[in-house]
Amino acid sequence: MNQHSHITVNADDLRNRFMDCRAHSESLCAPLSDADATVQSMEDASPAKWHLAHTSWFFETFILRDLAGYTLFNDDYPYLFNSYYEAEGKRHSRHARGLITRPSLDEISEYRHYVTQAIAENFDDLNEDALQLIELGINHEQQHQELLLTDILHLFSCNPLYPAYNSDKPAITKDAAPIAWVEGPSGISTIGHDGHGFAFDCEGPVHDILLEPYAIANRTITNGEWLKFIHDGGYTRPEYWLSDGWAWVQSEQITTPLYWVKRDDEWYEFSLQGLNPLDLNAPATHISLYEADAFASWAVQNLSEYSDARLPTEGEWEALVNKQCDSLNISQTMQLSLDSDTIDGNADFFGKNPENRRWEWTGSAYRPYPKFRATEGAVGEYNGKFMSGQFVLKGGSCVTPQGHLRNSYRNFFYPHQRWQFTGLRLAKYI
Repeated sequence: MNQHSHITVNADDLRNRFMDCRAHSESLCAPLSDADATVQSMEDASPAKWHLAHTSWFFETFILRDLAGYTLFNDDYPYLFNSYYEAEGKRHSRHARGLITRPSLDEISEYRHYVTQAIAENFDDLNEDALQLIELGINHEQQHQELLLTDILHLFSCNPLYPAYNSDKPAITKDAAPIAWVEGPSGISTIGHDGHGFAFDCEGPVHDILLEPYAIANRTITNGEWLKFIHDGGYTRPEYWLSDGWAWVQSEQITTPLYWVKRDDEWYEFSLQGLNPLDLNAPATHISLYEADAFASWAVQNLSEYSDARLPTEGEWEALVNKQCDSLNISQTMQLSLDSDTIDGNADFFGKNPENRRWEWTGSAYRPYPKFRATEGAVGEYNGKFMSGQFVLKGGSCVTPQGHLRNSYRNFFYPHQRWQFTGLRLAKYI
């Protein structure tokens, strides 16, 4: 579903996906204590408890509130758990979400159950517009499931004990594939969501772009390659950095990707599995756009395989993935998770190994596509209002819900942000 179009919704399938989505959010929080779920580690992150409540507020506000006979669970919750919807009135300050020690996690669980049951009980009476909003709400909650995990990771990274969210040990990555350049389609290409299946409004409309001949690397930059950048003084040499990036490096005293730790001359990386030795063949992650751009500038001069390299544009990235999907007869709304039999001659964009998926920075500003129009009403604030000062990331990460791994997906963050699983794949003109 695109927010500007109306597709036929299978009500039984939608009901099952709604219930599964709600249960999954709760399972993600099962390992957390009330304290774990309440604390806010920085303004960019939100407490797990707030994520659980906000996604319930979304369904309550946009679907249940106007149903005959429905009573709000708590009259104070719309103020506490609205995020940024100006049309829905005043709300609690974002930076102070971690101060909401009450309601408790148990009370938020009761709220979720109340909203979930109300949706389930009224499902058969919902009209087509309401079903479309259920679809949007499911995808919205899935986005928050990803945010919930990245926010927990940041919170736990602030604890000197480096607690693990789960006890699984990360698998050691096999040798990184040699760098190869995969040529993308040049001339006029078409990108944007094609209207089949769900998409957020910012993914369309479909439109043509003009591309100079180019190629994109078959894989992302590894930790081992990033370590070379560090050892060569990459974080101390202003000639590689954008002006704003250099100011950020100095003011924040940035010397490594986020979550890298050095102990007794050995490098470690903190993840949801706790603190483990740095895997040199794994994709570099938790880097900002500033770092990605600086690495590209450094790599041109210092890594022969990356001569003339740069950040790809979102159009180049998407056009090449579309080309690969066409060659494999795969719909663009399916993830391109290539196995060993089909990877030859293709770039591994969505990752044979899900644990090694990373959002990939592009050099493209997050701006509207031609003829884009935000949806009317409060839900129109979902994406369009943020089309200023941010950059597009493509692909997906190890914590991205499977259904969100599609060619047209446009993730977006400010250039200094790096608490998400963000990495880098380089491109070049040919």
